[in-house]
Amino acid sequence: MATTIPPPPSPFPHMKPLLSLSPLSSLSLPPFNPKPPNVSSSPLTQPNPTHHHHSPSPFAPRRLLRLAVDRRDLDLGRAAHAAAVKAQDIEDTRLGNALISMYLKLGRLSDARKAFDALPSPDVASFSSLISAYAKCGRPVEAAGLFCRMRFLGVEPNEFSFVAILTSCIRQLDGRLGSQVHAFAVKTDHCSCVHVSNALLGVYVKCGCASAADQLFGEMVERDVSSWNAVMLGMVEECRYDEVFRLFNLMQMEGYHGDGFSLSTLLTAAAHGFGGAGGEAVHAYALKIGLELDLSVGNALVGFYTQFGCVEDVADVFWRMPIKDVTSWTGMLTGYMEFGMVESAVDIFDQMPERNCVTYNALLAGYCHNGEGARGLDLFRHILENDLEISDFTLTSAINACGMVSDLKTSEQVHAFMIKSGCKSSSWVEAALLDMCAKCGRIEDAEKMFTSWAHEESFPVAWTSLICAHSRCGLHFEALHLFQTGLRRDDPVVMDAFALAMILGLCGTLGFVELGQQLHCVATKSGLLSDVEVGNALFSMYAKCGRLEDATSLFSQMPQHDTVSWNALIMAYLIHRQGDKALDVWDSMNMVGVKPDFITFLLVISACRYTRSNSVDVCHKLFQSMESSYNIIPTSEHYSAMVDVLGYWGSFDEAEQLIKNMPSKPNASVWRALLDSCRLRSNMTLGRQAAQSLLELEPQDPSTYVLISNLYSASGRWHCSEKVRQDMREKGLQKHPVRSWITHHSTMHSFYARDRSHPQSKDIYSALDILILECMKAGYEPDTCFVLHEVEEYQKKNFLFYHSAKLAVVYGLLISGPDQPVRVVKNIHLCGDCHAFMKYVSSVTGREISVRDASGFHNFRAGVCSCGDYWSELGYSSSTSDQSVLQPDGCMTVRETLF
Repeated sequence: MATTIPPPPSPFPHMKPLLSLSPLSSLSLPPFNPKPPNVSSSPLTQPNPTHHHHSPSPFAPRRLLRLAVDRRDLDLGRAAHAAAVKAQDIEDTRLGNALISMYLKLGRLSDARKAFDALPSPDVASFSSLISAYAKCGRPVEAAGLFCRMRFLGVEPNEFSFVAILTSCIRQLDGRLGSQVHAFAVKTDHCSCVHVSNALLGVYVKCGCASAADQLFGEMVERDVSSWNAVMLGMVEECRYDEVFRLFNLMQMEGYHGDGFSLSTLLTAAAHGFGGAGGEAVHAYALKIGLELDLSVGNALVGFYTQFGCVEDVADVFWRMPIKDVTSWTGMLTGYMEFGMVESAVDIFDQMPERNCVTYNALLAGYCHNGEGARGLDLFRHILENDLEISDFTLTSAINACGMVSDLKTSEQVHAFMIKSGCKSSSWVEAALLDMCAKCGRIEDAEKMFTSWAHEESFPVAWTSLICAHSRCGLHFEALHLFQTGLRRDDPVVMDAFALAMILGLCGTLGFVELGQQLHCVATKSGLLSDVEVGNALFSMYAKCGRLEDATSLFSQMPQHDTVSWNALIMAYLIHRQGDKALDVWDSMNMVGVKPDFITFLLVISACRYTRSNSVDVCHKLFQSMESSYNIIPTSEHYSAMVDVLGYWGSFDEAEQLIKNMPSKPNASVWRALLDSCRLRSNMTLGRQAAQSLLELEPQDPSTYVLISNLYSASGRWHCSEKVRQDMREKGLQKHPVRSWITHHSTMHSFYARDRSHPQSKDIYSALDILILECMKAGYEPDTCFVLHEVEEYQKKNFLFYHSAKLAVVYGLLISGPDQPVRVVKNIHLCGDCHAFMKYVSSVTGREISVRDASGFHNFRAGVCSCGDYWSELGYSSSTSDQSVLQPDGCMTVRETLF
């Protein structure tokens, strides 16, 4: 590793400093002869004709070369070069080496090479200087060629030659050449030099050969701090963080206290393996030995406390640093962004004395991290307008910012720029573009990109992005099919924690517990079960699939919990309509000191709807404590939840007053919650006001028209209901098809109302007719008021009997064992008649039936539902009409096992 190798004191050990070779008074220079003012007396340009010619001293050009370097004067250096050529001293190897050194120090590599090529007999110093220069500027072919030429000419390399060629191997990660040089160094006994061994350690560490580095380190006769630093860095690269601290202790036992690089490496190991306690111990040690204010240590501490501390820790370290470089300022900027202090980060950016591309990338990534997509795009525009350096990271962040904005036109402009500028060729940039298209509603464009995907290394990212896009748009079955496609490849996709959590979320949404259980096994085998995001997703999957006991058991076994974990536990009880237990979780959350977020309050407020007794007072206290106790500003979603709870318990006056006192104009979700409550409690006056406001805000949302139409139908106002539906048809709006589905043996079976597309539809309908008769004998009476169409009575019964939920439940009874529960999922609310029918089915058949609809779970056992007969108490559901255009059945087979 080049940075750990101390530079040798001089590249030419056999040469003494120029000024110490001979004093000026002893040099053989031409005597000084005064001349008239208009006549030149330069001995280089006009020698005195009255005296014999004296050859210029070889030391004169070399002194001029040194002066040229000191003054950064290339013209003077070239003049000295010309004088040496004219005096025919250029064949002097020592003078040639001085010329090479001068050109290299002035950044003229091509001129240095010309001076080298002019040497008739270059020596080891000539070769070493040029090899080192080629290595540092990233030209490994020339460096290796010169090293081979040196060997071919019989020039024996010295320690500086080895360090130079090994530096090239480090920069180019050329482990093969490095091992060959190692063999040659052993043969020539140069491995005994600590600088050569350190360079070899750097090669093996950077090339991922930690075992070779360990072996070499153990064989070293002499070590210095750089040796220990190199091998400790290798341990970090291999994620062997405990080994880093062990090596550091051994280094101290041998009398070395370490330097800034040592402590920076320790902080990196602490951040990944030991957490906050380890990093704080390193900080204390830095204070003890006086390295706390070292630049590299300070930069490492800023990064460490950004990850494990608080913003005050980061700022304290940063402002105490006596010297700050661009890395320090960028680290402070990143720290503010990580803690959500965007404006403070911008202030740091404005104060920076120097900026580079990393600085701009950090600011751009910070905007994305904090959801400031619009500001991120503005910064990207500034970068382009000022011709600043951009990288793939810059482009990826800009594309992510565009995805956050979710503007179709802007995404097309960004996409066009990437194609026009040729930046799209990068696999990671293209993966970001696919994700942007998916987030901006360009699903077809994203699918086209995915179909022609040619970058194998970024395929999992593109695959995951497209699955997320389909799931986000409600295309859950398409997302599941895409997931299967990735597993059926010749080289199946290896899921990371993010992909696994996303697929588990999809399983929960679809109620696909069989696939979820397989993924549980995958998480256990791959070691991802300890990841908190995977644990949260797995817990939520079991809860959404009706396995509440399995979910709560898994929660208690999780090694750690975050706010999302507690939110998921509250949600689990909420969808199972156990509001009192959800509120108990809220109390436990406060007792252990977990800080709630805005989602937590949204859930606990909603839980007040499902308590055994009126919880309006509890709901008010929760809502008021958001801002006063937790500094969380209520959003429109929180007001919607409040209106929903107040309407559920019949407190319409309070709900209306709450809406009037909102700090901002009520949005559609608030009016929809009020409208649904009015429908449940038959409050037509307030319901019409909510319906009118809702239509003004969302004139193109078909669910709004369906909800209003059902409100009129439920009160018998068929003319008004039909008029709303006519308006809906004239505007070309279609309601989302009502679907119920059931999974069996890794196959998903979907049903629509009066659907006969299933291969076993004849058996299903015959069994349903028999079951209806048996339920009628037990007391079931079809409730035709749930048919929200003005048709004949016999037609209403036909509509009711063949709802999608009834078809799915009957199919489940046919295919499952006698002791197995029947689990059905429906994409809207279960209608009241289906709810009554399921109670009788559970009693007649003696089977447990679980139906998860848009409101939560209905678990039917022995004629009783877990919801406490919610439907018979309050009336009608929000989309009770299960009549939709028949669509082909969407059966989907999933692999029995993943591997």
